[in-house]
Amino acid sequence: MNILDKIVAHKRIEVAEAKSKVSTADLEKAPLFGRKTLSLKQALTAEGASGVISEFKRKSPSKGIINDGVLPEIVTKGYVEAGACGLSVLTDTEFFGGTFDDFAKARAANPSTPMLRKDFMIDEYQLWEAKAIGADVILLIAACLTPAEVRHLGRKAQELGLEVLLEVHDREELEQSVCEYVDMVGVNNRNLKTFVTSIETSLELAQLIPDNFVKISESGLKNAETILQLREAGYQGFLIGESFMVTENPGLALKELIGRFQLTSNQ
Repeated sequence: MNILDKIVAHKRIEVAEAKSKVSTADLEKAPLFGRKTLSLKQALTAEGASGVISEFKRKSPSKGIINDGVLPEIVTKGYVEAGACGLSVLTDTEFFGGTFDDFAKARAANPSTPMLRKDFMIDEYQLWEAKAIGADVILLIAACLTPAEVRHLGRKAQELGLEVLLEVHDREELEQSVCEYVDMVGVNNRNLKTFVTSIETSLELAQLIPDNFVKISESGLKNAETILQLREAGYQGFLIGESFMVTENPGLALKELIGRFQLTSNQ
């Protein structure tokens, strides 16, 4: 069993336990459930946008503890002040150290910024959870869902007013899973089964993603040259977390990166 299989197996247990404690009707009573969601798609395509979606991540299965000594409200506010278009906050506890409390604190600190609930979505119940905690976007990972499940969850998410980011790792996943219930397509340069990272994955898939979807490159993005290369290939979004989170001041790290690729692009 690879790490992705382990995560999904554990997630099924988690979701079953959550359902037994809190109903969807109860989730609909949450103060943030009825809020008007913000569009990450619009934020990424706005004129002059940095395109960066900055991630708050405490740990990962491949790297272990990345940074567990920072506060989500401080880090995410720093990201937004530095020029992030959107935020990604992990809510998986077992493997990534994330919590709903992390998301809530980031949401409260950044009421006008689109936020992605970063988790392994396998059940429509999790969409209600996402709305209840104030998410604007949910992630559907093709590697752990069938094409039919992507369509079903994507349609339900959009009916709730959530945008959908579909994550793919190869051509087969892209061709089988992309559908009308997806707003953005993210190419994860990190293989979730092996955790090997290669930017070539994004470059190879760039022209295969239909132009009506906002294209986002994820994982392994550390320098301005790489981002500019991906921009030239058609990507408008760049999901970056680890390279910021390993620093003492993630917001400053983002500000410096944006400064570098804006300077390089103007030369």
